[in-house]
Amino acid sequence: MRLDLRDIIHVPGGEIPFDFTMDLSGLEFAGQTPVCEPVHAWGSVRNRAELLTLEANVQSNLHLRCDRCGKPFERVKTVTVQRLLATELQDEEDDDIILLDGSILDLDEVVRTEFILEMDTKNLCREDCKGLCPGCGADLNTEPCKCKPDIDPRLSVLASLLEDKADGTS
Repeated sequence: MRLDLRDIIHVPGGEIPFDFTMDLSGLEFAGQTPVCEPVHAWGSVRNRAELLTLEANVQSNLHLRCDRCGKPFERVKTVTVQRLLATELQDEEDDDIILLDGSILDLDEVVRTEFILEMDTKNLCREDCKGLCPGCGADLNTEPCKCKPDIDPRLSVLASLLEDKADGTS
């Protein structure tokens, strides 16, 4: 969505609201495509004393796989965007200001970029997820580990004596 801000650029108090959805289902994160549902963006661009501000909320329901236990789960992802807009930049290094193309703001690009930058690098089905046992593969959230405890190599001879006694040989 391209928003023409010509009507408010030089009008203090001017405001242009927006509300749209976009498809980001093709985006891949770590081999997964979690954005299966449309991304909803709403907000407004305001002129506050000759200063253009973008305030937006971006939201979608993500379909994820837990990085610890591997179970699929869903989570609502909401991103709040508050950025300054300018027709020209004084400092080329200022990443907090979005440069307009004339009087046009490309909301699709802004929403896509902000949503991607706010994606989590680690997704957990719940904060206290215990994950899978690396030895036996048991889901530690629902069952105990089935691994036998490692025996100290210095005590392995004693362990073999205990096994022999349990077998009835002695």
